[in-house]
Amino acid sequence: MSLLSIGFTTPWLLWALVALPVLWLILRAVPPAPVRRRFPGVALLLGLRDEDSVSDRTPWWLLLLRMLTVAAAIVGLAGPVLNPRDVDGTASTAPLLIVVEDGWAAARDWPAQRAAIEAQLAQAARDGRTAALMRLSAPERPVFRAAADLRSRLPGLAPAPWSARPESYAEAAALLPEGAVETRWFSDGLDRDGREDLLAALEARGPVVVHESARPVLALAPPGLEDGMVALRALRAGAEGARDVEIAAHGRDPGGAERVLARLPLEFAPGATEATGRLSLPPELRARIDRFEIEGARHAGAVSLADDGLRRREVALVAGREDREGLELLSPLYYLRKALAPNADLLEGALLDLMPANPDAVVLADVATLSSAEQTALGEWVEAGGVLVRFAGPRLAASDVSRSEEAPLMPVRLRAGGRTVGGAMSWGAPKTLAPFPQNSPFRGLDIPEDVNVTAQVLAQPDPTLADRVIAQLGDGTPLVTRKRLGAGQVVLFHVTANTAWSSLPLSGLFVQMLDRLAVSSTRAAPSPAELAGTIWQPVQVLDGFGRLQDAGTRPGVAGERLLDAALGPDLVPGIYEGPERRVARNVIGPETQIAAAEWPARVPVEGLALAPETPLGGWLLSAALALMVADILAALALSGRLWRGGAVASVLAALALAAVSPGLAHAQASDDARAIEATSEVVLAHVLTGDPQVDDAARAGLRGLGRVLTFRTSVEPAAPIGVDLERDELAFYPMIYWPVTPDQPLPSPEAYARLNDYLRKGGLILFDTRDADIAGYGASSPNGARLQRLAAPLDIPPLEPVPEDHVLTRTFYLLSDFPGRHRGRDVWVEAAPPDAERAEGMPFRDLNDGVTPVVIGGNDWASAWAVSERGDPLFPVGRGYTGERQREMAYRFGVNLVMHVLTGNYKSDQVHVPALLERLGQ
Repeated sequence: MSLLSIGFTTPWLLWALVALPVLWLILRAVPPAPVRRRFPGVALLLGLRDEDSVSDRTPWWLLLLRMLTVAAAIVGLAGPVLNPRDVDGTASTAPLLIVVEDGWAAARDWPAQRAAIEAQLAQAARDGRTAALMRLSAPERPVFRAAADLRSRLPGLAPAPWSARPESYAEAAALLPEGAVETRWFSDGLDRDGREDLLAALEARGPVVVHESARPVLALAPPGLEDGMVALRALRAGAEGARDVEIAAHGRDPGGAERVLARLPLEFAPGATEATGRLSLPPELRARIDRFEIEGARHAGAVSLADDGLRRREVALVAGREDREGLELLSPLYYLRKALAPNADLLEGALLDLMPANPDAVVLADVATLSSAEQTALGEWVEAGGVLVRFAGPRLAASDVSRSEEAPLMPVRLRAGGRTVGGAMSWGAPKTLAPFPQNSPFRGLDIPEDVNVTAQVLAQPDPTLADRVIAQLGDGTPLVTRKRLGAGQVVLFHVTANTAWSSLPLSGLFVQMLDRLAVSSTRAAPSPAELAGTIWQPVQVLDGFGRLQDAGTRPGVAGERLLDAALGPDLVPGIYEGPERRVARNVIGPETQIAAAEWPARVPVEGLALAPETPLGGWLLSAALALMVADILAALALSGRLWRGGAVASVLAALALAAVSPGLAHAQASDDARAIEATSEVVLAHVLTGDPQVDDAARAGLRGLGRVLTFRTSVEPAAPIGVDLERDELAFYPMIYWPVTPDQPLPSPEAYARLNDYLRKGGLILFDTRDADIAGYGASSPNGARLQRLAAPLDIPPLEPVPEDHVLTRTFYLLSDFPGRHRGRDVWVEAAPPDAERAEGMPFRDLNDGVTPVVIGGNDWASAWAVSERGDPLFPVGRGYTGERQREMAYRFGVNLVMHVLTGNYKSDQVHVPALLERLGQ
């Protein structure tokens, strides 16, 4: 109900105002007016003063004061709100569905959007309507619940670093409930394919109102190199007037501090949707840049990550002899310069003079013998990750380098002798190249028919030769060989770098081969075919607000999906590391275009800027309290007792204490009582999911486990406690049971900070997806997918299925599996250190005394443990004796888990028994 610009949450209380006239009559009649009678004896009382006087009738102004007090209390209790959303009286009575396009573009005005969502839910709560929320970045079936309950879950709502895919809209339409709903669609402001079908499905169920930020969407395309300068391109949705933006290049300075290394202003011309510019930077500074950002635009689309494709490598060129005047085409370095100069910064000079510059690659053209100092410097540089590329020639062919034994900086031994001096070999007819083998970095390159070889140095047959050949001639003789040396590699072309022995330097294949060897620096983005069969590990990832974060334990991505697959929960924007390079997967691709959303004329579109709703109930109740104090003072004044015995001070002090103290005392007492309860005894806790059935089952499960612990061990847990991750302190509880539900909201960043602190300080969380009867480990079920999103921000170490020698298998009972209400599902714990070894004569490894911070499974242990207050099982487990045996094994797993939490890996100390006995014997 609304009156002008004021609404009421409980308007039926306003009917109490009808009783005010009756109250006026009652107050006028009490006390009754005295009857006047003449009595002569009254003359004896003349001159006496009555200290306690009573008015013969209540003054009108005091009646008015009391009426205002009652009216203020009634209106305050009715929940008045200034500027309610339904002031026009058109509010729907159907359930409210909040549809959120929570992609990266929504992050630009996320606080205002979340405030608008909260206002809609607040109004629905006042109207007594249920509400549900559907996120289009990862659609799930909407679950309608009390609007106030859904409103409390909003702190965990955050934008995703990807956009809703076209199929997401069709999936969301299929998940819509039957029946009438009112839809509030919060748009990200961009045009999306597939949106029309979802809009039609929603309009068929009720009215749809779109909310959209008025702030324009800006985006930044990936950087590129043009003529040695960084080319940048900014995008905007919609053609508007002229606008200036500034691009900031972020990276680390020589001291390792993160800072802005350069800025580039760009200008959008009137009506233009793109703005371009170039940034000229020296190679040393350009190599330090890790990302570009549009300043002021706080979302992932305004951030473009830089990878190896931006850097121009520094390549050192060293020849075995000086160029002869007038014969430039015969120079060993001529064709190398032509191939590398467009994409690399070339360094030339003496080898020892070039090594302090720490180039990315060193090319030795027909360099045979290296001095001891050169070998040491070059060897250390290669082992640290450098790429050494050597070319053969007359000097190498005539030398004894790598003849009798393999030289450290040569990939193979070379044969002596042959048809030419020093072992070079000639043929009557030139030889062509054979197709590149599958394990070769040159795999997939086209070999021109006119490339032929007339001479080469031969590799000595060796057991390791076949593994080191990455290119060969048609007759099988090696053309290019390679070996790994530390973190780097040594590559030998068995021909010259000029055209003396082959036509390879004249072809485009020469440039491509150098590119594949990471000698040419500004390498084009690899194609999906080139990445097929490889796994790329995320190193850093972006969140929806464009913040770069450590990837943690995110799984690797298949190479064929890395570049072309749509971004989503399993492929987020970030930096991915492969065998030989890093690749940036950005929100905005090189060909991406953005356009503003256009809605049909029939759909009302509103902004996010709403007049703030101001609750007035507190103010009116405070006014009623103040009027009550004034009434008391007025009554004391009329009776003549106002200034007697400090009555004023006593009344005011008592009222102030009554108004302020109860709330503070109650809150303090509640927090203290909870802390004392949680620390005076061992208390097992469970996370409150918001689903009453799941929460009740978790509480009953921990109650049943606590009884078993009390009967069988020295641990006597108190009654279990449900914890609210947003409000409660977690450090009091040694173990927290977290049942996962598909619609469970994500905790807020503050809650995740408390959870990570809890895990780092020795706490344990038992994640239970409760779906082992329908799904295996992973995201193959809604609960599994929700677990991945819930656990992503947590500091969880690498995991492994519980090994046979894990301490969980023997902390109290000897166990080989860990069933709950379901069985047959792997249980995952922290992976053991790679160097953990079994002690001699013992059946298990020597592990440290830490406790695994998480245990993850889906066997629904709480349902197997759950008992009523009388101790009766609440849920069936299996059938007959087999089922009860399974319930017993579930209890044993619970006992082992609690003992593991409380005692650590002390059972692993048994590996030291032989040593202790030996010492005792001495």
